[in-house]
Amino acid sequence: MTTTATATATPAVRLTHARVLRSEWHKLWTLRSTWITVLTAVALTLGVGVLMGATYTSGGGDSDVDTVVLTLYGSQLAGISLAVLGILVTAGEYSTGLARATFTAVPARLPVLWAKAAVLGATVLAVCLLTNAATFLTAQVFLGGTDQAASLTDDGVLGALAGNAAGLTLLSLLALGLGAALRSVPGALGAFIGGVLVLPEVLGMLPYDAVDTALRHFPTQAAGVLGSATPLPGAPSAGAALLALSLWAAAALALPALSLRRQDVRG
Repeated sequence: MTTTATATATPAVRLTHARVLRSEWHKLWTLRSTWITVLTAVALTLGVGVLMGATYTSGGGDSDVDTVVLTLYGSQLAGISLAVLGILVTAGEYSTGLARATFTAVPARLPVLWAKAAVLGATVLAVCLLTNAATFLTAQVFLGGTDQAASLTDDGVLGALAGNAAGLTLLSLLALGLGAALRSVPGALGAFIGGVLVLPEVLGMLPYDAVDTALRHFPTQAAGVLGSATPLPGAPSAGAALLALSLWAAAALALPALSLRRQDVRG
């Protein structure tokens, strides 16, 4: 009597964009660095906002500052923390060697970059929207009765809170692009600090009108326009600032995208 063993083949799992997206979401939120950078950004925004509200007095040196800008001063520091997160999302994988495993699982490399950008963008935007609203409302508890008293229904307030969140999101995507292009955490961090934060300040010292006009559309300057409830003198419109910042982020992502695309073609 003979027995016939029948082997049942396990069907291969089909690779889809949704599965790549879910994988990147899982990777992002299982990293300790994600929690550290996100919570640091929230603490900086909320802590500085409450401090500004608690110590503010009418008629002081900040009386002419936009209310939203005043309450969200901490978001400037939070932006650095979120930029670090963006860099770690991409360059961090190269430094640990995880990128090899990722690209082995997803041979077509471009979907990985887009999934990382989508997950990071959605995370930063949601966190910043909630944090900005909470910071503004908390600061207004202290600012009530001063010349900085405002509410969410005042002209431009909601737009500025959302604009600040959009600006921080695009800056984090710009940092993600630098991390993916340079594949080095220190290198990408240096490029972000030097090119995005320091370079505009250095160029601003040059006595040329053309340079001054160009600087108004640099990333941090454009983000500042988006986070103001009142138009800034000499600054571009909110729409122009959003377009400029979007183009900066797109350019930063295009560099690694082209590199990954060439690797896909070569196989």
